Order: sequence, then structure tokens, then C-alpha cells
Amino acid sequence: MSSLLHHITVDCEDAYALATFWSQVTGHPVSDEDEPGDAECLVELPTGPSLLFIQVPEGKSVKNRLHLDLQPDTTRDEEVERLRGLGATLVDDQRRPDGTGWVVLADPEGNEFCVERSAAERAATS
Repeated sequence: MSSLLHHITVDCEDAYALATFWSQVTGHPVSDEDEPGDAECLVELPTGPSLLFIQVPEGKSVKNRLHLDLQPDTTRDEEVERLRGLGATLVDDQRRPDGTGWVVLADPEGNEFCVERSAAERAATS
């Protein structure tokens, strides 16, 4: 027996605003059923679990115990700049001179996530 991973759920202050940010990150829309002010908003992804944002009364207070790692279809550096343009903030830069490493960013509500090298960048250094 096993279970299917259905949603990755993120507690947040503004479910629609955070879902909109992650919609732009992933390139997949916020559900047609969701609108500003909703306490729950969904970003359905074509494969794997969807992203579900749930409004909660308390704010984020400590480092995430779970985070997402993104692998862009462009370069890591281009994706970091695009995400910062969407409202992400730089938390920690772990890029190394040899091109390896990652960048830790935070979404508009402070949830950390990492941007890794793209598959093409990984293949070029193998």
C-alpha cells in the first residue's frame, strides 16, 4: 500500500496573493475557482502534487522545515533574476566559482526556496 502526494500546502497570510506569486513562478494559473480574499487557493501543476495555499491567522516565525527546490528551464542565474523581479528576496547565495551551487530565495511571505542549476547547466559540467 502507498499514498499519493496530492498537495503541497503552504500556510500564509494572503492565500490569493501568494498563489498568484507561485503561479507566476511555475507558469501555471491559479484555479478558476479562486479569487482575491479566498482563504484557500490552488495552483494545479501538470505533474506531481499541486500547490495549495491556506490562510492562517499567525505569521511565519521560524525557518521552513520543508522547502521547494526549483530547477529552471533557463539558466539558474536568469531564473534568480526573474524571480526577484516577481517579488522574491535573496536569502543566501551558495553559487560557487565552478558554476555549481544554488541560491536561496524567499517568496513574498518569507517562505524559503532554492533555485538549482538547470538540466542543461548540469549536463555541461558533467
